Amino acid sequence: MQLNNHIAVITGAAQGLGRAIAHRLATEGCHLVAADLKQPELEATCAEIRAASGREIIPMATDVTREKDVAALFDEAVRRFGRVDLAVANAAILIAEPVDTADAEKWRAVMTVNLFGNFLTFKHAARVMKPQRRGVILQINSKSGKRGSKNNSAYASSKFGGIGLVQSVALELAEYGIRVNAICPGNLLDSPLWTDPTNGLFVQYLRAGKVPGAMSVEDVRRHYIRQVPLGRGCTYDDVCNVLVFLASDQAGYMTGQAINVTGGQEMG
Repeated sequence: MQLNNHIAVITGAAQGLGRAIAHRLATEGCHLVAADLKQPELEATCAEIRAASGREIIPMATDVTREKDVAALFDEAVRRFGRVDLAVANAAILIAEPVDTADAEKWRAVMTVNLFGNFLTFKHAARVMKPQRRGVILQINSKSGKRGSKNNSAYASSKFGGIGLVQSVALELAEYGIRVNAICPGNLLDSPLWTDPTNGLFVQYLRAGKVPGAMSVEDVRRHYIRQVPLGRGCTYDDVCNVLVFLASDQAGYMTGQAINVTGGQEMG
């Protein structure tokens, strides 16, 4: 339990990768304040983690684009636990459309959730951590934060901006003993983000023509597997292993970094 009795705040915790991260942090010994817009799913996730781990976990219905919600999230963590050791900015959305036909308000929404929402999370984590003179802030970014993504300009732009945010805030907070890093996962091909039959990325990318010549979801899947030198998609465990390391004292000399977890697909 590398993070025993640490206090962690995580956004986007109700499902998918956020849910997996919350489970792993509890397994590593954290008490959690978990945030998401989807309150019923969040309540169920927190109850499940609480029963499995015995750790204290507090669900907070939170819109990361509303400052009063994010401020209340960190205030509740301090009220209940007295401090915050770790903040994980995970909440994000993805809408893939060609740039010439993209819905402008959907494009704006991706930027607002993914970049402005990260800013608010970083701001209120820093507000709590600076007086402590310690803490770790981690951003869940993407390989799309390192390289452009065809027919996916809103998401890639938000993620490129996210790495700029990480580097800038890392410089600002280093003197307070606060480390700030990003994790850039590869494609989580077996996750609901990709496999959902209505709004999953396989369906979105097929619809957007992101994979030339693809006629089916399976064609899109094969295309993405072929891009990975290690020959498989990224998993939740792959991401969580790196996250726990970055959150721990073992990574005490690392800040301002954006760590690839891509099976060799992205090496820069």
